[in-house]
Amino acid sequence: MQIARAAAALFVRQGLRATRAEDIAQAAGIAPRTFYRYFATKEESVAPLYAAGAERWARAVRLAPPELSLPEALEHAVRHTLTPGVGVSASSWAWVRTLIRLAASSPALGKVWAEVCHDSERTLAEVLAERLGTGDSAAGEADDNVALAPELRFAAAVAAAAVRVAVESWAAGEARPESEQGPAALALRNLAVLRGIAWGKLA
Repeated sequence: MQIARAAAALFVRQGLRATRAEDIAQAAGIAPRTFYRYFATKEESVAPLYAAGAERWARAVRLAPPELSLPEALEHAVRHTLTPGVGVSASSWAWVRTLIRLAASSPALGKVWAEVCHDSERTLAEVLAERLGTGDSAAGEADDNVALAPELRFAAAVAAAAVRVAVESWAAGEARPESEQGPAALALRNLAVLRGIAWGKLA
């Protein structure tokens, strides 16, 4: 994560194009060869930061009060991860906005963002299965060998997209993160469509 934070700081401060992998290595206090041991490109170095946000939301869904329905658990998780000062510090949202904008303008970084989002769908599907009682709640981690119902995977993909689109839409504009056009408010409006899903039939 140290390398990812160093890379993000440089991307935000001087831009993606002006930043070299060697610059990231120097900022992180490591040798360039050590950088390339972990990442093939400079764009890949921020993948852990992208993934951290998705993992934080999935964890919040998992830990939501058990009496909540799945739509309520998803909304609860959004409030606890996308509200400035709760899930992410208010000052960090400027970084989030820049990194998401860079992903939209750079094909290489966009590919990293897309891969992280795809992986997060699988993790969320595992969490939804646990809450429905169809997964191994004791496992705590996604197991690629566990077969998930297509309907459950679809529901997870829709839920993940609801949050992803909210964050991307906010990042493309100038609204403050705590406003009615902020990521949490947008995600909650997007997630409202999931209340119509027959969740019991996914179990």
